[in-house]
Amino acid sequence: MYNRDAMHVPFVDLKAQYASLKSELDEAILKVVSETAFVSGKYAMAFEKSFAEYIGAGHCVAVANGTDAIEIALQAIGIGPYDEVIVPANTFFATAEAVSNVGAVPVFVDCEPDFYNIDPAKIEEKITARTRAIIPVHLYGLSAEMDAVITIARKHGLKVLEDCAQAHGATYKGQTVGTFGDAASFSFYPGKNLGAYGDAGAIVTNSGEVAEQCRLIANHGQAAKYCHTLTGRNSRMDGIQAAVLSVKLSCLDSWLDSRQRNAALYKELLADTGIPLPTAPDGLGHTYHLYVIRVKDRETVAAKLNESGVDTGLHYPTALPFLEVYSGESHKPSDFPVAHSQMGELLSLPMYAELTEEMIGHVCEVLKSAVTRGTAA
Repeated sequence: MYNRDAMHVPFVDLKAQYASLKSELDEAILKVVSETAFVSGKYAMAFEKSFAEYIGAGHCVAVANGTDAIEIALQAIGIGPYDEVIVPANTFFATAEAVSNVGAVPVFVDCEPDFYNIDPAKIEEKITARTRAIIPVHLYGLSAEMDAVITIARKHGLKVLEDCAQAHGATYKGQTVGTFGDAASFSFYPGKNLGAYGDAGAIVTNSGEVAEQCRLIANHGQAAKYCHTLTGRNSRMDGIQAAVLSVKLSCLDSWLDSRQRNAALYKELLADTGIPLPTAPDGLGHTYHLYVIRVKDRETVAAKLNESGVDTGLHYPTALPFLEVYSGESHKPSDFPVAHSQMGELLSLPMYAELTEEMIGHVCEVLKSAVTRGTAA
């Protein structure tokens, strides 16, 4: 007999994904190994072509990881020491870290209360004579408000670098994210909607000049072997990662459909709880890389879920301006009231294509029990 109390619902299940593609993935990996095509080369080039076509961009440059993708793209569009770059207050640290690593200064902007992305209404007040770029992050799988971001950027002569690390295949008014700005960065960390079997990343752009610069920087600044025209770095995608990603790319749309169906079921089963659930403005295609809710007394709710076999995540427990690394800037809660107020409430529920209705039902049943004590945000 089925024992609901014994059910375990992982936060993400990469083993289940592998099992569904085992023969194709094993064959692809073995082929790379048999050809010793380990670094960059034809497999990376094949993935670049396929991914650029999928996104609808003119160029794709495969690199070693998503953080490198942001840094290299920033350098390629001309961002350097002492420049200021607008960054959302609510996102993963890598976005701001990359800005600092090219010598520029991250300037934080509060997030929207309902969609968690950068609030366009608060961007212009942060623009100074040193501002050179805006990085809109398409957080959790939902596009930022790109019409407003692009309008502000054009008004002030700023570059736009889209951080698409969590938004493979997301759309804004019918257009795929990653095609609005001067360039866009992607991460293929294993847990992403499109994930490698190690670190990997990419930059997409419609500018041939930007693409060429990215490729130079990522390959030791060499246009040809031993011909170094600038100081670059070593950031090339492995052949195995490229082969894995090429196999998985053909499944991405069906996985996104499954995530959206799972999100719809969560919404249906949790409709009567009063819990703020993920939502998207009309015309925006959410891909639900993460399914983030808000609850008060988050630690108590998470503990109840975990005790009942439901794994959860925190994305992100501390907004960027309040991290220790930025303590010298003396940011106050009133500077970023939305991001600060949500820090103790955000909780990520299991979300992946292989989730079953039974598993989602278990998550919702336990969650409802946990929030009956008044813990809905």
